[in-house]
Amino acid sequence: MTVRWQPSCPIEHLRTRAQMLAAIRRFFEAREVLEVETPLLCRATGTDPQLDFFSSQFNFPPNQQTLFLQTSPEFAMKRLLAAGSGSIYQICKAFRNGEAGRYHNPEFTILEWYRVGYDLRQLMAEVAELLLQLLQPFHAALPTRQISYQQLFLDSTGLDPLIFSVEDYRVYAAANSLPEAVELCGDDHALWLDFIFSHRVQQMMEKDTIYLLHGYPAIQSSLARLNVDDPRISERFEVFINGVELGNGFYELADPVEQEARFDKEIAYRLSHGLPAVGKDDAFLHALNSGLPDCSGVAIGLDRLLIIALGSVSITEVLAFPLTCA
Repeated sequence: MTVRWQPSCPIEHLRTRAQMLAAIRRFFEAREVLEVETPLLCRATGTDPQLDFFSSQFNFPPNQQTLFLQTSPEFAMKRLLAAGSGSIYQICKAFRNGEAGRYHNPEFTILEWYRVGYDLRQLMAEVAELLLQLLQPFHAALPTRQISYQQLFLDSTGLDPLIFSVEDYRVYAAANSLPEAVELCGDDHALWLDFIFSHRVQQMMEKDTIYLLHGYPAIQSSLARLNVDDPRISERFEVFINGVELGNGFYELADPVEQEARFDKEIAYRLSHGLPAVGKDDAFLHALNSGLPDCSGVAIGLDRLLIIALGSVSITEVLAFPLTCA
């Protein structure tokens, strides 16, 4: 039996990763944003039905406790914000079960940061500034395009994502060679949006352009505030380059009652669809009760950003030991 022990990616790509991490730290140090660390192994995990998780049993007699590898450091970082940390960032590992492929590894590296006093527009501007700096050694300055989710969806499909007619979506699927969508999505508006967006809208994005896509439908954003003028829209944005999703940001929901209600709704969805049961993160909810400062936050996938920077075609080309080769 041949055992592959060599790294999956060239050593030069590991040097590029190290240089990128150093550049990120310089960027935030210059802005006096504090670097923090929070646990990877947690007592609770998120309730999002779209995410699966890794769990483990902690044996400490006389008790046994289920612990979770974090899918995101978000809840712990918000506890720090509520404790008065000020603006913070973190470079860390996150873990998601059932995800593997060209742009997915179950263990991956993210950059997550929160800016106290920033609204969504200010944070989007900072995201664009950071990405342009990090990509500058590899690409000519990329143009930046800010556009609403609703407008891009309309331009790409002719469907208004804020108005749901299952019949209209079925007609669209049949006309665009997506017959599997009918069975997969049923009458679930959020599933239809995700399916059509990933299969059609992302492919319509212009190449070599930083997209800052904002104003997502509220049904897709459990941790973002609702737009004060239109509650169908959430204060959320995502970042794309060449159709690849790099980041997800929110004007953070600070209302503990609303947040717990959203958790309850997601937990009920999990139960009704046979998904693994989870509980609410009580420490996070107590932090919200104590008062989360007005802030916006975003997470950027650094492995995917390296793929864009290096012109790679797969995450295996930027990781030393991806799961498929470990």
